[in-house]
Amino acid sequence: MQAIFSRVSQPAVISRAKASSQTSVFIRQRAVVGKSLRRGLVVRSNMGEKIQKSDADWQKELTQDQFYVLRKKGTERPGTGEYDGYYPTKGYFSCAGCGNPLYSAESKFKSGCGWPAFDKCYKSGVATDADADGRRIEILCAKCDGHLGHVFVGEQFTATNERHCVNSVSVKFVDADPPADLVESKCT
Repeated sequence: MQAIFSRVSQPAVISRAKASSQTSVFIRQRAVVGKSLRRGLVVRSNMGEKIQKSDADWQKELTQDQFYVLRKKGTERPGTGEYDGYYPTKGYFSCAGCGNPLYSAESKFKSGCGWPAFDKCYKSGVATDADADGRRIEILCAKCDGHLGHVFVGEQFTATNERHCVNSVSVKFVDADPPADLVESKCT
């Protein structure tokens, strides 16, 4: 997959273009992140076919809490999630909605924010989008568009300088080696 980057200087707008059958391209123009201004191209890699279901279908498969967070962009209360204080040494975290691998166990760290925190993701597992509030960057499952949480940049917690603040209910821990073809990197 070839990435193309463009600089833009117009008001905050997100537009969608279909680059191929496997990639959706979102162009972010002047999306505000905290106090800094970020510009660029957001590429969503689908890791196979994109999963699209009706709310009724999702409600049949997910718990009430999972549906609220993954499909309605809700947030669980801080410090209440199953994985907030859980730090495995091997394995990975996948999307609770579709099973798409998102984060390695090694990328999880203790940030003290009240939600599981990760400093990098599997390249094709996580997508980003400007949040509706205009201040944050939302993180989504690249395969089913399930809401995971938000990514924060510039806090200096880790070498990647990213903190993925993830709702526990939106992920599942898999106690196994991740698929061999996955590559970890910064999300933004």
